[in-house]
Amino acid sequence: MDYNFREIEKKWQKAWVDNRTYKVVEDTTKQKYYVLNMFPYPSGAGLHVGHPLGYIASDIYARYKRLKGFNVLNPMGYDAYGLPAEQYAIKTGQHPEKTTNENIAHYREQLDKIGFSFDWDREVRTCDPGYYHWTQWAFEKMFNSFYCNKCQQARPIAELVSHFEESGTEGLDVAQSEELSFTADEWKSMDDATKQRTLMNYRIAYLGETMVNWCAGLGTVLANDEVVDGVSVRGGFPVVQRRMQQWCLRVSAYAQRLLDGLDTIDWSDSIKETQRNWIGRSEGTEVEFNVKDSDKHFTIFTTRADTMFGVSFMVLAPESELVAELTTADQKAEVDKYLAYVKSRTELERMSDHHVTGVFSGSYAVNPFTGDSIPIWISEYVLAGYGTGAIMAVPAHDSRDYAFARHFNLPIIPLIEGADVSEASFDAKEGIVTNSPAKGKESLDGFSLNGLTVKEAIAATKKFVTEHHIGRVKVNYRLRDAIFSRQRYWGEPFPVYYKDGMPQMIPEECLPLELPEIDKYEPTETGEPPLGRAKKWAWDTAKKEVVDKSLIDNKTVFPIELNTMPGFAGSSAYYLRYMDPHNDKEIVGKKADEYWRHVDLYVGGTEHATGHLIYSRFWNKFLHDYGYSCEEEPFQKLVNQGMIQGRSNFVYRVNELSTDKKPVFVSYNLRKNYKDVTPIHVWINLVKNDVLDIEGFKQWSPEYRDAEFILEDGKYVCGFATEKMSKSMYNVVNPDDIVEEYGADTLRLYEMFLGPVEASKPWDTNGIDGCFRFLKKFWNLYWKKDSNSIVDDAPAKAESLKSVHKLIKKVSDDIEKFSYNTSISAFMICVNELGQQKCTNHALLTDLVVLIAPFAPHIAEELWHAMGGQGSVCDASWPVYDEKYLKEDEVKMMVSFNGKVRFPMNFAANTPKEEVEKAVLADERTAKYLGGKNIVKVIVVPNRIVNIVVK
Repeated sequence: MDYNFREIEKKWQKAWVDNRTYKVVEDTTKQKYYVLNMFPYPSGAGLHVGHPLGYIASDIYARYKRLKGFNVLNPMGYDAYGLPAEQYAIKTGQHPEKTTNENIAHYREQLDKIGFSFDWDREVRTCDPGYYHWTQWAFEKMFNSFYCNKCQQARPIAELVSHFEESGTEGLDVAQSEELSFTADEWKSMDDATKQRTLMNYRIAYLGETMVNWCAGLGTVLANDEVVDGVSVRGGFPVVQRRMQQWCLRVSAYAQRLLDGLDTIDWSDSIKETQRNWIGRSEGTEVEFNVKDSDKHFTIFTTRADTMFGVSFMVLAPESELVAELTTADQKAEVDKYLAYVKSRTELERMSDHHVTGVFSGSYAVNPFTGDSIPIWISEYVLAGYGTGAIMAVPAHDSRDYAFARHFNLPIIPLIEGADVSEASFDAKEGIVTNSPAKGKESLDGFSLNGLTVKEAIAATKKFVTEHHIGRVKVNYRLRDAIFSRQRYWGEPFPVYYKDGMPQMIPEECLPLELPEIDKYEPTETGEPPLGRAKKWAWDTAKKEVVDKSLIDNKTVFPIELNTMPGFAGSSAYYLRYMDPHNDKEIVGKKADEYWRHVDLYVGGTEHATGHLIYSRFWNKFLHDYGYSCEEEPFQKLVNQGMIQGRSNFVYRVNELSTDKKPVFVSYNLRKNYKDVTPIHVWINLVKNDVLDIEGFKQWSPEYRDAEFILEDGKYVCGFATEKMSKSMYNVVNPDDIVEEYGADTLRLYEMFLGPVEASKPWDTNGIDGCFRFLKKFWNLYWKKDSNSIVDDAPAKAESLKSVHKLIKKVSDDIEKFSYNTSISAFMICVNELGQQKCTNHALLTDLVVLIAPFAPHIAEELWHAMGGQGSVCDASWPVYDEKYLKEDEVKMMVSFNGKVRFPMNFAANTPKEEVEKAVLADERTAKYLGGKNIVKVIVVPNRIVNIVVK
């Protein structure tokens, strides 16, 4: 019987749906295992072969765990909100929901063809009101919460109000935007609007003034990863820094818990380190500097207070409010010009680009240790969100300060004995302190650090600063609060209305607040976000419903928020919703949450290391604080799949022979015979094994229909290169095409065979044939050409038992390590061995079917049933290897002379040392290599090597 993969795959994909094979329910009699892929965004282009890489890897593991007896949750859904759909809507006038649903339908069709074991009954879409109900609900919870530093958790805002009523801010230790101080009486005397503005300083979801990446061309704020070189990734529109009032989430309050949690999860060291760097914990000192000839002062944060004597200038972030206060009249024009330049730069660009820029403010600060006047500069290398937005610069011991000082010819004062700062800063944090106080200067109260080690100097300075009330010891974090507003239409609406200019939450029982219809998807003519076009977009507090904006009366009807939430809103807690997707009473039921608990295996790209993975961990910790999530960390094990790169093909145009009417192309290996040759990308579907389909090429590109081709050995050989998959390079491979030509099982095997899951590797269509031939060879183990099965109950041969049990051990170990490529190699070896052994044993060939089921489920299902298997192969038991079949009857031992290998010899396994030595010395080859020399000793390592030491 031939291997008819098309019929087999179509048959079993239908059967899996009809029988609901992949539907999963909570089952307390089974141990659970939760497998999850990072939420895909359904683009209009659909999947290319690089996209399923992670899905296939996780699907293999999910199927394996099911065969091991686990109750496996393996869901899939769609991150359906996004700027591409909105931009397409602006261009075409189509509602973004229509194009999004069409894209999802295409994605679903493609995914189904590959044979994933997803439980589609649990599908979620972020654009579904039933889903974003719970995003809005979580936002309201955050709005009505503050973060208590003492108890290290979110608490109801009502508790903070009670504290204010009893004690004001006395004894308060909470996360806040700025440190406020007021008494209980002062709180009670505030009007309601003032109280609400004060509470905004503490809420976890709050309105705040912040610097954003503003793109006028797209009419919205953009995240850092949506901006490159000062323009938007989508559309290439200019992006500037602008201060705007935005909804923010106080992610920074959770900084220490986000750090601590990394020690409890199984993630790669590189991803953990990336998160640690992004969170950026540093212990240091806040020191207050007075402005010379002024009553103004400002605070800086430093991890090296011991370097106060080496401060030669101060630097303000361009966004700092101090810039306007401290810029003198004669410097204003220069400062304004510089600020205009900085507006075109994103924070990411400012952090990564070490090009020195800056401008002098005209003002001076006073060093509290020496009394020196220090110039205050403004530079983009200081960010407003880190520390206080102002730094003291110690160029002798910081590379960026050093570059700035050299560029602007500012003093550089070394503070470590023997430090050479003639060419670069001395950044080492060890040594003996000198020049503290600086020579010729008198420090406050005669305080000096000279002769101390750096560690001793830091401790002494912290103590001095605290005792003299010129600062305080503090832990600081680089982690910024998340900007949570987008000036877009296609996103989750905020459940917020405004009364007297202050935000109020729409009652929880009225959620979800659904996205309204609008006539155009662009900002309004007056610059409002697209939701400003909605006619029915006001909240009636009496009727508790959305009504027409014309009814706004500032008594019972109020305007609703016009911004929408960003993309990461919907993807921050989707793993919880998968646990209980049809629950309309709560985000996840307690029973489901306590059963599934957390994601056991999370698979996705490294590009989400500092975005999604930070925000979702924060989101889950917040929900955990209130008991909505029983686990504090959402993703226990993380595997980052690599990227499949495109394999581009080229044809070579010979310019000196070509004319407008008749271009000439030369085959790859002959191109060096011509002086002027231009490589041209060619559609890879026209190339097989690097040989061009010439007629197909002429039809694909009509301008070449009269082209001539200089061939080698009667064919045109194309060149190739490894590049990113891109339409412009004609190297995008559609998985549908591979499935049609070779089958889904071949695609699954080949993607895993390309290399380790976590590594990036080039796609090479030339290699698919090997995996396809393997599956046919696998199939032929079970069938004769006349369609009769050759499987029987004949006793298993010893060598067949060894081959299969060796494979069971190898594949079991490899799957646990996600080393799928080596598993597939082992399959190929075993199938070759069984074929040579003419193995027909039913039990062994059944084990083989179960082993391959996670990798190639369609062929496995067909063979399982052909051999009389009951139910689905998915519910078989994973084979267990027996060590007795793995013992080697014979071993090959290498014989060396003075450590140099000369020849091999075969011995029965575990042959005694004395017998091995005797046999080796008797071998005629030994005499040859001895060459008359004396034997000093013979070293025998059982089952491995023999080394003869001669002299």
